[in-house]
Amino acid sequence: MCGIVGYVGPRLASPLLLEGLKRLEYRGYDSAGVAIMNGKGVETRKAPGKISELERLVTAAPIHGTLGIAHTRWATHGAPNFCNAHPHLSCDNNIAVVHNGIIENGSSLRQALEDVGHTFRSETDTEVLAHLIEEFFDGNLEEAVLEALRKVEGTYGIAVVSSRDPNKIVAARKGSPLLVGLGEGEYFVASDVSAILAHTRQVIYLDDGDLAVLERDGYRIIDMQALPMTRAVNSIDWDLDMIERGGFPHFMLKEIFEQPTTIENTMRGRLLVEEGTAKLGGINLTNEELLEFDNIVITACGTSWHSALIGEFMIEELARIPVEVEYASEFRYRNPVIGPRTLCIVISQSGETADTLAAMREAQKRGARALGIVNVVGSTIARESDGGIYIHAGPEIGVASTKAFTSQVIALALFTLRLARLRGLPAEEGRPIVEALQKLPAQIKDVLDRADEIESIADEFNDAANFLYLGRGYNFPAALEGALKLKEISYIHAEGYPAAEMKHGPIALIDENMPVVFIAPHDSVFDKVVSNVQEVKARGGRVIALTSRSEPSLAGKIDYEIRVPETIDMFTPILAAVPLQLLAYYIAVKRGANVDQPRNLAKSVTVE
Repeated sequence: MCGIVGYVGPRLASPLLLEGLKRLEYRGYDSAGVAIMNGKGVETRKAPGKISELERLVTAAPIHGTLGIAHTRWATHGAPNFCNAHPHLSCDNNIAVVHNGIIENGSSLRQALEDVGHTFRSETDTEVLAHLIEEFFDGNLEEAVLEALRKVEGTYGIAVVSSRDPNKIVAARKGSPLLVGLGEGEYFVASDVSAILAHTRQVIYLDDGDLAVLERDGYRIIDMQALPMTRAVNSIDWDLDMIERGGFPHFMLKEIFEQPTTIENTMRGRLLVEEGTAKLGGINLTNEELLEFDNIVITACGTSWHSALIGEFMIEELARIPVEVEYASEFRYRNPVIGPRTLCIVISQSGETADTLAAMREAQKRGARALGIVNVVGSTIARESDGGIYIHAGPEIGVASTKAFTSQVIALALFTLRLARLRGLPAEEGRPIVEALQKLPAQIKDVLDRADEIESIADEFNDAANFLYLGRGYNFPAALEGALKLKEISYIHAEGYPAAEMKHGPIALIDENMPVVFIAPHDSVFDKVVSNVQEVKARGGRVIALTSRSEPSLAGKIDYEIRVPETIDMFTPILAAVPLQLLAYYIAVKRGANVDQPRNLAKSVTVE
């Protein structure tokens, strides 16, 4: 979602801030702005649209200063226009604020401030912060920020500067990610490490309730009572080229092609072949503790929810323990039945998804143990969960998740193996699963080597208005994920269904204009899927079938075929995901869509 960058040091701030904003473009935004201390006061530039427009303004009228803050906004309160773009200023223009999150009591605070003479220029909730800090300002910026935040209800990651206390940036976090970067005689604040990775690998992740004061000669972290806090310094272990396109036209395509490597990274050092199991030191659960759970709840949003569904099928089939998959956005509002004998698994690529984080905290409050499956080291879920599994997929820049999804499924498979072996699965049944896991990277590469075949199929469907994706068993979640990828980046309406459910409504939509994607590898429900294919063809539907071998029973019934290697049933969604990602990508490109930054979407959803 929105992005924050701040800098204090010896260098000119504006080039560093603009560079940082460009690194955050993938998060999704609709306006951008900067505020820099120019030696006389706070000087701002902001513009709706792309960062290139902001850069044009800064180039035409440079701002000279070595301390500043910047922001990319994704509209929540108010349209994406000049007035609503961040930074927001106080009445006297001496205080500038950038903010990620939502101020839930913004309306009442706004009214109270207007009643004492404050004049607002925007429709945003964020502007309340600038005026509230102004109201409390008495010469010390961090004290004013603390006083203001004590009045605020909601979530925030903020950075604040003031010409009346001109040599510092004050940053604070509650529910929206924020970190401090430590350079050589310079300091940064950012909502995402990618914004500052070109300048430092040493970062401090702020906790909720932390307030950081960055000055030219050092930094301090205090809590909401102004007491000093100590936070660990973390070293980032990935390189800048990992967030570059590397010769690919889009990040999404690059990340699709990285999947043989990212899946291998998720498994590296965790498979025990002879024992037919996996070792997962980070889950912080002994064998005895794992055996004490009566049920498992998995909670997630979007693509991660689809990986959770696959995990449910795996765990119930092999470990024989009840599993329930919950939308994180609904979980804490429905009084779920969980307690100390429940294991709650939370899945989030960023580790910052607001709904998933709230669901995890609710589960912990009710006594459940929480296990996080995340990609971003140092993220809030990684730090607040009782244990977890890092998927080690590397930075995922494309908004539509690809490599994180397949790595999440691998992480769930590793956990399933560990739990199932403890609950009585014989080693001789675990070994074939380990062997199938080991084959996946090469099998995915085989699919990627035939990407041009999928692109040629995309040529036939880039003008479609609707798509239907159908699968059974393990491949029902794969159908949901395939449909989500297409609608996210191409803006074609697409739906995923269990194949047998087609007869209970969606079959009414099928005609010669309706493409239907069947995920039909030769698995335990293949014959049932063939029957569903026949039903579609009988109504003139155009069938794209994802298969794993030549099948006489499909002869004459499909229009286009995508072949994937054979694997065991539980891993067919992984192999199916890759061509479905490619199909969505090529269709979107042919429609002229911005696949890396699809409209209205954000990479990390840090507000409810």
